[in-house]
Amino acid sequence: MQLPILAAPIVPQIDENASTESLVEWTLEQFSDQRMVMTTGFGMEGCALIDLYAAHEEPLDVIYLDTGFFFPETYHLIDKLKARYPHLNFINRGTQLTPGQQAARHGDQLWKTNPDLCCQLRKVDPMREALNDVDVWITALRRSQGPSRANLSVAEWNDKYHVLKFSPMAKWSRQEVRNHVKAHGVPYNELHDRGYPSIGCSHCTQAVTGLSVEDYSREGRWAGSEMTECGLHT
Repeated sequence: MQLPILAAPIVPQIDENASTESLVEWTLEQFSDQRMVMTTGFGMEGCALIDLYAAHEEPLDVIYLDTGFFFPETYHLIDKLKARYPHLNFINRGTQLTPGQQAARHGDQLWKTNPDLCCQLRKVDPMREALNDVDVWITALRRSQGPSRANLSVAEWNDKYHVLKFSPMAKWSRQEVRNHVKAHGVPYNELHDRGYPSIGCSHCTQAVTGLSVEDYSREGRWAGSEMTECGLHT
C-alpha cells in the first residue's frame, strides 16, 4: 500500500552534544503522549539501546522483524532479553510470507539472485507496515557504522516511513557500545564473539577474519554482493 505524502513536521531542536542517557530521558518525556517504538535487529548496538531505555522502567514497544532466517543464536538472545526486561514489549512484526512461498513466487535462494528484492520483501515492506501508525521511531544507528550513516542526525524526519526518527546513540563508537554492554552485563548475540561484527540473516551473513568483538564492519553482510545496506535506513 502506497502511503500518502505528508508534510514533515517541525523536527525538535536537539543538543547533538548531549549525553545519550539524557537524550533517552528526553524522548521519554517529550513523546510520552505519542506512539513511540524502538526497532532492533539485535546487534550489539540494539542491545545497548534497549538497556538504556529499560533503565527508566517505562513501558516501550520494541519491534523486530523476524525474516524467517534468523540465526539460532539470535532467537536465543531474544528470549534472554525478554526475560531480563519484562516491562518492555517485544513485538515481532516480520513478514507473513514464508520462505517456501517466497521460493515458489521468486525462485529458490532469492537472497543470491536478487538480494535487494529479498530484503524488500522480508524487511522493508514489513517495516513500512510496522511504522504505519507510529509517531516516533527510535533506532540504534551510529555515524561510524559506514559512509551511508556518517551524516546521521540525532533527530530527523524520515520521508520513507513518514515518521520522526530518533537515534540517540548516533555519536557512539563501537568501543563505547562494547563498554556499556560489558559494564552493565547486557545480553548480546554470542556471534559477535565469533567474528560477526554485524548480525543479519543466516544465509547471507558471514564472520569477518581478524575482527574482534570491539570492531564493527558491514563487510560480512550480503557476502558475494556489493550490498552493504538492506534498505531499511537508506
